[in-house]
Amino acid sequence: MGSATREALTAVRDTLAQQGGAADLGVAEELFSLARLLGSSVQLRNAVADPSAEAAEKGALVERAFSGKVSAPALAVLSTAAQQRWSEPGDIIDGLEEAGVRAIAQSAPGSLSISDELFEVGRAVASDAQLELALRSKLADPAAKVGVVDRLLAGKVSGQTVAIVRQLVADPRGRGIRESLRWAQQTVADQKQAVLATVTSAQPLSAAQLDRLRGVLAKRYDKAIAFNTVVDPQLIGGLRVRVGDDVIDSSIATRLSDVRLQLA
Repeated sequence: MGSATREALTAVRDTLAQQGGAADLGVAEELFSLARLLGSSVQLRNAVADPSAEAAEKGALVERAFSGKVSAPALAVLSTAAQQRWSEPGDIIDGLEEAGVRAIAQSAPGSLSISDELFEVGRAVASDAQLELALRSKLADPAAKVGVVDRLLAGKVSGQTVAIVRQLVADPRGRGIRESLRWAQQTVADQKQAVLATVTSAQPLSAAQLDRLRGVLAKRYDKAIAFNTVVDPQLIGGLRVRVGDDVIDSSIATRLSDVRLQLA
C-alpha cells in the first residue's frame, strides 16, 4: 500500500467516524454499491481518483452525480474519498469497501460478534471444496455467487455478516474468499480498536485460560484482543497463536519436530 493511499484511508475513516450512528447497515450497503460501481466504470473511477484534478472539482463532481441518490453519510464518505490522492486509481474501491465494513462494525449492537460469525463462515468454506470453488470462481456470475451466500447463511448469521460476505463474493477483485474473509475479520477488529488473534490448541480452552491469554496478548500489543479459537488434536498440547504476521508457537508437536531436526 502506497503512502498516498494510507493517508487517504485515514481521511475516509475520519469522515466515517464523524457520521456516528447514522453510518449504519444501510449506509454500508450503499458504500459497497458505490465501490462496485467504480469498479465497473473505468471512466468514473479515473474521474474521481484523478491525481491531477483539484480536490474541490472532484468533490463537486461527486455531489452532482450522487446527491439525492445515496444517503448523506454515504455521500460524505464518497466525497472525502474522491478528494484524496490515491497511490493507484483502484485503491479508492478498496477504501470504499473498507468504509462499508467499518460502518457495519461501528453500528452493530454490542451483543453481536461479526468477527466470530465471519470466522465461522470461513471455516465452513474451508471445509467444503465445492463451496469454496463456487464462491471464488471467476467464471460464475456474481449474482449467482450472492445467491449461494444467501442460501448458505439465511437464518444462521446476522444481516450485517451476510452483507459483508455478499460484497466479498460479488466483487472479489482477484482475492480468494478465505483471504477476503480474514481481511474483513481484521477490519472489524480494528474498528473495535482490537487486534485479531487466532488461537489453536489441542483441546478447547476454558474461559479462564482465554482470559489469561487475553491479558498477556493485550499487554504485548497494547490493544484489546479478539479471539478466533481452533481445536487441532495434532498439536498434542500447548498453543499456537497467530496475530497478523506474528506466530507464537508453543505446541508440543512443534517442539517434537524441533527435537527431531536437532537429532538429525
